Amino acid sequence: MPFGASQLADSFRTVRKNTVIIAQDIPEDQYGFRAVEGVMSVAEMLAHLAVSTAWAEELHFVERKTEVTYEDFSRYMTLRQEAERALTTKAAIVDALSTKGETFAAQIAAMTDDQLAETVTFPPPVQPPSKTRFEMLLSVKEHEMHHRGQLMLIERLLGIVPHLTRARQKR
Repeated sequence: MPFGASQLADSFRTVRKNTVIIAQDIPEDQYGFRAVEGVMSVAEMLAHLAVSTAWAEELHFVERKTEVTYEDFSRYMTLRQEAERALTTKAAIVDALSTKGETFAAQIAAMTDDQLAETVTFPPPVQPPSKTRFEMLLSVKEHEMHHRGQLMLIERLLGIVPHLTRARQKR
């Protein structure tokens, strides 16, 4: 069975569901915690994940770009940073993780195989010089899994047993 839009959307939903549980498990009074100086706080990392889908939505679903410029990338990152700063409470972050995650997944699920196979190019010296939409959308999920691993370690530092560990121990 091929891995297409529906499977990618479901896979992202699973990743986001686990991120939401972590966001709920960490007490709001610990959202300012930083593992070390110079890294994102819990709140900053969760807000970063909550809005991290926005640039991909703009690129793939709104503008349907086939060529990304440095100006595009700069614009997407500016919008993302502004959206991150607007999320200032645990409730707002959890809500954004849930709603924005589902919106993104639904947009992926509606894509055709031909759309997933479309190529997007990048300016030199970016390597590789192009990727498929599928690969770029998959990287959004990979990015979230990277930060979720960091958050699970932070949970341990805060004395919280991560929910996936609790579920495994229960079995």
